[in-house]
Amino acid sequence: MSLRVVNSTLHLRELHTRMPFRFGIANVSRLLHAILRIEFEIDGRRQIGLSAENLMPKWFTKDPTTTPQHDQQQMVGVIRSAMQLAGELGPVESVHQLWQQLQAGTEQRSRMQASPNPPLLLGLGVSLVERAAIDALCRARGVAFWQALRAGMLGIELGQIYPGELSGARPADLLPARPLCRVLVRHTVGLSDPLTDSDVSPADRLDDGLPHSLRSCIDAYGLRAFKIKLWGDVQRDSSRLADIAQLLDANGTDYAYSLDGNENFHQVEPLIELWRRLSEQPRLERFLSRLMFLEQPLHREIALSEQTRGQLLAWRDRLAMIIDESGASVQDVVDALAGGYVGVSHKNCKGVIKGIAAACLIEARRRRGQTRLILSAEDLSNTGPIALPQDLAVVAALGVGHVERNGHHYFRGLHAWPKELQQAVVAEHGELFRAVSDPDASEAFVAPAIQAGQVWLESINRAAFGIGQISWQCVLSELDKMSGLMQTDIT
Repeated sequence: MSLRVVNSTLHLRELHTRMPFRFGIANVSRLLHAILRIEFEIDGRRQIGLSAENLMPKWFTKDPTTTPQHDQQQMVGVIRSAMQLAGELGPVESVHQLWQQLQAGTEQRSRMQASPNPPLLLGLGVSLVERAAIDALCRARGVAFWQALRAGMLGIELGQIYPGELSGARPADLLPARPLCRVLVRHTVGLSDPLTDSDVSPADRLDDGLPHSLRSCIDAYGLRAFKIKLWGDVQRDSSRLADIAQLLDANGTDYAYSLDGNENFHQVEPLIELWRRLSEQPRLERFLSRLMFLEQPLHREIALSEQTRGQLLAWRDRLAMIIDESGASVQDVVDALAGGYVGVSHKNCKGVIKGIAAACLIEARRRRGQTRLILSAEDLSNTGPIALPQDLAVVAALGVGHVERNGHHYFRGLHAWPKELQQAVVAEHGELFRAVSDPDASEAFVAPAIQAGQVWLESINRAAFGIGQISWQCVLSELDKMSGLMQTDIT
């Protein structure tokens, strides 16, 4: 196969949250939504591919000294750099080769800068180009993502990524034969989220047709799985977890949850102290028994250090911990598994092929007896109409049975998009999206549909990289009306 970038355009749209989303050092009420449109030449024929991402301040860098505006400019900068480099590469033989050369090229360019960008941030630009290429390839070939993956159309060479361990292996050898048709939603409980309606002040009360408090979300969506954010403060976390435990236990149904440290612990000792304090409370016994894993508790500066490795391996009854922000490179998951962690998260913003390779590595080790290993699916506030279906298409193909979702809770669905586009999304993906009546608006808007705590993915698995053709065309039409922040034409 021959694949070449012909031209590319980056579009930005500002989105506002329904309520502030507090995680780690960030409290987000608005952000930029990036949509990347790239025209490729695939075996001599032109095909457009799309990708998108919410540009979440303070996640890729976790630098408390910068402003959200600076962070967003930095994110736009790495996307621009990846677009430019992709156009300069010329023809490549596969999506895998495009990803590989982009990753190497962006790292090389960053090292030449006075202030190099961190690897996690560099991966954002690479992943958006990679996702657009996958979208274009699936549409050009007339196949769904999972079919392209199993047929080897992406050209993934696992042995190049993990020499020795995966030499000679193919994704089809290690991933499910069919994608999941539904997955459990792990509902995010942000640091400032109200637990009950009585916790919401009259001034902050929402009346937009969607639930607000944790209690009302459980009732509306039938939630059974959760992701709870931690402050990194022993006293504060102990108190809030006790309150959440009381609410979940009183619900009368079974549940499971993960914890997310969001790098808020800068030493291992407070983490050990928090777990000790929680374990000593008899009223939390049921709650603690339902913990699936703890995600990225330690700051990336120390998470994979030799000192931390020694401390974690010496912690006899340590929690099942996975890395998230520390998983910036393919080597990071290997180092994490050797250093006391049991897995890694997948997020499309960190790279689709990188996530596929990590899933294959974990499955290969499971088959060799390391059954405790975990591949999770996490969310960076993904919203539709592009980012969310693409993310779910990968989750389904990897066979991850539960996924953190928070875009449906913090953003008012597809409210920011034209009515025609919203109607097309419901028409093509009626099991995943639904119309919601907003008492304060003259018209309904479309939002993700969660039933019995799950999302259904049949239409996602039928479409090329998750997005139905009519919806995809509507997005293209909308982009034609938006000015592009950056346009590149490659001769």
